[in-house]
Amino acid sequence: MTLEELAGEQQAMGRMETAGSALEEVLSKALTHRSVTVGVYEAAKLLNVDPDNVVLCLLAADEEDDRDVALQIHFTLIQAFCCENDINILRVSNPGRLAELLLLGASGGAEQPADLHCVLVTNPHASQWKDPALSQLICFCRESRYMDQWVPVINLPER
Repeated sequence: MTLEELAGEQQAMGRMETAGSALEEVLSKALTHRSVTVGVYEAAKLLNVDPDNVVLCLLAADEEDDRDVALQIHFTLIQAFCCENDINILRVSNPGRLAELLLLGASGGAEQPADLHCVLVTNPHASQWKDPALSQLICFCRESRYMDQWVPVINLPER
């Protein structure tokens, strides 16, 4: 590995950590605005009805989910729809941490929905959301697309 490759890899890791922190902030604010949709089926319904109001799509899967063919087909269709409608997409590699952020992990599992594989963040109102963390995530997605990584994968920091 050359020095340039090592520096580039460290820069990418720093960008990913920053994106993970920004995602935590966006989800926290979106929850307070009640602008989060959880579940593949619910997300598909919202994307069908009001795709212009969706600002971010999160696809969460761990290594076990990567072997689920039906889920991967759903992800492919959602990704295609989001790309066609200019919706930023992120892939989250630790769904357990995502569940904690969505305040579902603390419910003891009784009320926790089984499907946390797709999460949509929408505008809380018709006006554009003026949030620095969301802007940072959008820039991260845009930079990733410039590097031919159309669905960037981030790892949410553990607490």
